[in-house]
This record gives sequence, structure tokens and C-alpha cells, in this order.
Amino acid sequence: MPNHKETSKHFIQLWGDNTPHLATDYVAPGYVNHQLPDAFAGTSTLDFAQWQALVKDFHEKFSDVRADILLQVAEGEYVSTRFEFTATNTGPFDDHHPATGNTSTWTGTQTDRYQDGKLVESWVDWDKYSFLKGLGLID
Repeated sequence: MPNHKETSKHFIQLWGDNTPHLATDYVAPGYVNHQLPDAFAGTSTLDFAQWQALVKDFHEKFSDVRADILLQVAEGEYVSTRFEFTATNTGPFDDHHPATGNTSTWTGTQTDRYQDGKLVESWVDWDKYSFLKGLGLID
């Protein structure tokens, strides 16, 4: 039986080591990632290729990325993971803001759904306010 908690932990930690291609072993075709809020505005729904591009783009703008798992709860085919990210802004953010050089720390929760042992859908809810405040982009 697959260890969904370990898989979800690994999937989130890919943000820290910038290796989203490694997720192909356990992500189902048709994977959907819901971001609330989206990094730029509103909400977004991403397929796997778009999610991989988002991680790549993030690593082009941020360095010293650390993804820590704070708590995990599993129920049936669902795993909910509370995480904390820390990253230093070393590239232009949102194409409107030059690199701040600031290090930001923020938390969030990702809930993953599995089907037939594969990750099929994720819902991500993260603290965009703390992220932007840490970058010095808002008071």
C-alpha cells in the first residue's frame, strides 16, 4: 500500500530542491493543482506541466528555498499537510518588482487527493500576506 503521507511530503519538498520532474512517478495523468491565492492575483487551477513551470519560475526568482513540513493528517485517499517555506528573493517578482534581497517565511496547507495510488488533485491555501510582507512589498 502506498504511503500517501510520504508522497505528499516529498511533493511539497520539491519546492525546496527544485526537482519537480521527479514527481512524475506518482502524479496521475490529468493532475490538477488549485492555488488559493494565486501568487499573482486571484486563484488558479494548474495542470501538472503548469505546476512544473510555476516551480521553475519560483526558483528563477528565489534562492535558499527551504520547505519544512509542520504537520500531516491522512484520511482515506486524502492527505493534508501544513508547511512552512522560507526563501530569499533574488530575481524580479511578478515582472513589476525588482529583487528585494529579502528573505520571507510563510505557511500554508496543501490537501492532496489520491486515486489508484497516484496523486490526482491538490488544493493549496497559503499565507500570501506574510509572503509579500517578508519581501517588503507591503506594510
